[in-house]
Amino acid sequence: MYDAATRFIHAGRTPDAFGGLVNTPVFRGSTILAKSFDSWEASKVNGNPYSNYGRFGTPSTRSFEDAIAELEGGHGCCVFPSGLSACVHSLLAFVSTGDHVLMTDNIYGPTRSFTTNVLSRMGVEVEFFAPAIGGKIAELLRPNTRVVFTESPGSLTFEVADLPAICDAAHEVGAFVLLDNTWASPLYFKPFEHGVDVSIQAATKYIVGHSDALLGTATANKRAWAQLKAGAHDFGQIASPDDLFLALRGLRTMPVRLQQHWSNGIALANSLAQHCAVADVMHPALPNTPGHDLWKRDFLGASGLFGIRLKSCDTDVLRRLFDNLKLFGIGLSWGGFESLVVPVGTPLRSCEQSAGQGYVVRVHAGLEHVDDLIEDFTRALDIATRSPRVAVA
Repeated sequence: MYDAATRFIHAGRTPDAFGGLVNTPVFRGSTILAKSFDSWEASKVNGNPYSNYGRFGTPSTRSFEDAIAELEGGHGCCVFPSGLSACVHSLLAFVSTGDHVLMTDNIYGPTRSFTTNVLSRMGVEVEFFAPAIGGKIAELLRPNTRVVFTESPGSLTFEVADLPAICDAAHEVGAFVLLDNTWASPLYFKPFEHGVDVSIQAATKYIVGHSDALLGTATANKRAWAQLKAGAHDFGQIASPDDLFLALRGLRTMPVRLQQHWSNGIALANSLAQHCAVADVMHPALPNTPGHDLWKRDFLGASGLFGIRLKSCDTDVLRRLFDNLKLFGIGLSWGGFESLVVPVGTPLRSCEQSAGQGYVVRVHAGLEHVDDLIEDFTRALDIATRSPRVAVA
């Protein structure tokens, strides 16, 4: 077996099929002609000619889906036009009216909104569970529990789930386990080795890597693949061939980029933990963070995304902090080359509020030099709290 860096370079590439071109070209098209009546008939699946229309995939689509399935270790992959779309349609593929869904309380906000606003309207009961529940999730499972949806580390507060324990319990009642694996990517977490049935990613983030395309993926094991694929096709989800090209391009440099995001994130998080304005740093790769032992057991690395909790919630302090950051843009998304911050405040939770008081800020450490990132954030915190550092002669 080749090293991960080598596999990321070669996965999904078939130069011989495209005149020796290193990258799979962009294929744009809707109509795909059959060579004969017999070939048309042979392409039908359940009466539908899946292979004879652009909505069901082109060489651009298949190159990317094959690469992601290989790198995650899954049976098959479906591509979607955004990360949220991948979450939504993965859920819809497995639930019906009357089903029960268990959802981790630290799930990505838009996924949470979909489950509470849409699934409940469809007659699907959604129940949230504490991120650190582990094997005790068995107490919440019912005969009609169809899906357990997890995210690890979770959005905004970065708790790590005991996924093997959750998967073991869920499978006892026949439920499918869906995981949002965006934080770690296929490089640093292997979902199917830990019992997950469907691994979902916002490929917009680290896979694309340059903040210039929207894309999502859902990769399934053999047990879940047919149902996931049918659900995706029934809802007519497609992705732009240009975005797929950008994602394939980004995939090739992902191991190199992720190593730097990991390094920068750890260094920045450790530095911020020492500042008098910061009450808490939420990064699972830091030894004193809850969930660190699970991260160390199950993960192969870390990304550049983490959270901090400020001691102050004063609006003037917050304004001075965000307005004085020069290298950190205030913006949604993450995973690109640039550093970002998002003002969060108090994350929405149904089970219980996370430990600690104060204003939560989500931080993404980009690929700038880490000394510059630390200097920029420390200076802005000093200005925000009006405690300038004293130079020592």
